[in-house]
Amino acid sequence: MGDKTQTHPGAAGRALAADRPTSVRNVVLVGHSGAGKTTLVEALALTAGAVNRAGRVEDGGTVSDYDDIEHRQQRSVQLSLVPVEWDGIKVNLLDTPGYADFVGELRAGLRAADAALFVVSASDGVDGSTRLVWEECAAVGMPRAIVITHLESARADFEETTRICAEAFGGDDPDAVLPLYLPLRGPEGPDGHAPVTGLIGLLSRKLFDYAAGERKDSEPGEDQLPDIEEARNRLIEGIIAESEDETLMDRYLGGEQVDVKTLIEDLERAVARGSFFPVLAAAPAAEGARQGLGTVELLELITGGFPTPFEHPLPGVTTIDGERRELKPCDTDGPLVAEVVKTSSDPYVGRISLVRVFSGTLRPDQTVHVSGHGLADRGHEDHDVDEKIGALSMPFGKQQRPVTHAVAGDLVSVAKLGRAETGDTLSAKDDPLLMEPWQMPDPLLPLAIQAHSKADEDKLSQGLSRLVAEDPTMRLEQNQDTHQVVLWCLGEAHADVALERLRSRYGVQVDVVPHRVSLRETFAARAGGRGRHVKQSGGHGQYAICEIEVEPLPGGSGIEFVDKVVGGAVPRQFIPSVEKGVRAQAAKGVAAGYPLIDVRITLLDGKAHSVDSSDAAFQTAGALALREAAAGARIHLLEPVAEVTVLVGDDYVGPVMSDLSSRRGRLLGTEQVGTGRTLIRAEVPEFEIGRYAVDLRSLSHGTARFDRAYARHEPMPPQIAERIREQAGDGA
Repeated sequence: MGDKTQTHPGAAGRALAADRPTSVRNVVLVGHSGAGKTTLVEALALTAGAVNRAGRVEDGGTVSDYDDIEHRQQRSVQLSLVPVEWDGIKVNLLDTPGYADFVGELRAGLRAADAALFVVSASDGVDGSTRLVWEECAAVGMPRAIVITHLESARADFEETTRICAEAFGGDDPDAVLPLYLPLRGPEGPDGHAPVTGLIGLLSRKLFDYAAGERKDSEPGEDQLPDIEEARNRLIEGIIAESEDETLMDRYLGGEQVDVKTLIEDLERAVARGSFFPVLAAAPAAEGARQGLGTVELLELITGGFPTPFEHPLPGVTTIDGERRELKPCDTDGPLVAEVVKTSSDPYVGRISLVRVFSGTLRPDQTVHVSGHGLADRGHEDHDVDEKIGALSMPFGKQQRPVTHAVAGDLVSVAKLGRAETGDTLSAKDDPLLMEPWQMPDPLLPLAIQAHSKADEDKLSQGLSRLVAEDPTMRLEQNQDTHQVVLWCLGEAHADVALERLRSRYGVQVDVVPHRVSLRETFAARAGGRGRHVKQSGGHGQYAICEIEVEPLPGGSGIEFVDKVVGGAVPRQFIPSVEKGVRAQAAKGVAAGYPLIDVRITLLDGKAHSVDSSDAAFQTAGALALREAAAGARIHLLEPVAEVTVLVGDDYVGPVMSDLSSRRGRLLGTEQVGTGRTLIRAEVPEFEIGRYAVDLRSLSHGTARFDRAYARHEPMPPQIAERIREQAGDGA
């Protein structure tokens, strides 16, 4: 690393397909929104010869943010794959959105990758959400490196940003986070700012000057050597501390000069092992330049220091029946196991699945078994079907370049998989297998929608099913209580993108309406009612009278019907009719139109007519009796209460607890989770947490997450209940 001077010959215009896993590197770019991930991907593509000018593929279009929605919103909203080639190695660059609403795309990128580049802006530093992703990567041992961007900013300070990264990411060992290069600054401009024009290689002791638009190497001046040596010695000690040669540190401290080749080999092993995290710097190429600052060094690190797919642990694999299967990692001749990490739609090609192959080799026109399990609660049905895949291709911007195969360890786009959804497993049809799903965040922001017109109503169902098939972080709910169609999203930006995709991609215009909470009603005290349904209108009349008593029951009891009629006042054959009538009325509600629950309804007496009584008449009488009982009784409106758990940094515990209390929440307790994190448990009415996903993110600066689960229905405060009744009356 840092000693190569040649550049890679252009690869623009041709598809890249690897023939063996050792020639593949899968790298995901992680960082907060605005850190420069997409710009960095385009700079790397330019340096590798994959594009003919900054960010552009050969026949136009950017390589990463190519979706029309991304252009309009000026930010990444989806996972993008940009393949490049460097020194015979295919590098799959996975560009992820930095905005928290699209964390599902980030997690898909982490699943598909074998290493991560954390992109940190020198002007903004490290935010809390980036720290959380670092912890996730650390938990699974994913190799990581750090790239500092925005060095052109007047506020940029490479040394200070490196110190912040070491503090944020180094944990107990800040010397595991050290720079491989130092920025080389040019002369100061009129504003007093000295631009970064090149890099100083600490191991090679060489200067790499990018001022002319292409890397040129030279020897440092005498005045630069002291700064180089101090940083170089610290880097060497950090590398040796991670060396597998336990005698190397003693020899180095004893004055022995360690060969640079040995240091580079130890560095590459430590990076691939996930125990050392080098810091680099990068900047986009200037207009007309062939290379962006630091891009050659970064490609050398990726190809030399990041692990091959062989070194990536294979996710758990089972048979369809749940029996564990042990497979060799990245065996190109082994059983086929691949996973759909992203699903998208093309107006001309149809559904396109981005697939990571973990075992075996995938070929066009192959019949595969598609297994999808575990997301039924989000509107995704479990399925086990055989499908014939279409063409294989390599995505590059809006283009799809055909390839002949995809070996284990590689990524590829698959056309015409009509049933496959994100998270599904592809395997051989005669040996169906299933991969353990990766963790996906729960969508907790409800978006109630309705078709804008009759024409939209006809297309709404199909559009929603396609939308949810593409995005497993979105949940579709057809609420039977409120009769609303609800899309559960991760945040407002996620919801905006969903609505725009419905409109632009599927031609469905929808209106957003207020989300309604599923309320219930119950009797506050014992009450009686009499239902009299007597009519005579030619021929057979209608005659039914019944008397009932209603009393409240404990929560969760439902509707209990008791028959205490004596003497045959209500003939036996009509007792079920009365029960059917009161249950039907209970489902409609008796006060504000919400279902009645947790009561015992006792049939005490009644009257019948030998000719005019009927099943329908006693159903009507039963309903009338329940309504009369409610008219003279105090009815409680019951609201759903959720059990909420919030995982938050210790710095935000006080504000979060105060906010929960302001939402009529009852705090149940707290507990320490790891270092610097607290789990808060509370019960909060669902009326108060409709937008909690948005509010909590703002309150905790994106560092907290929460879960919610239905606990029970309980009476709401009288003043709120009265307002609900008035609204129900106005609606009527």
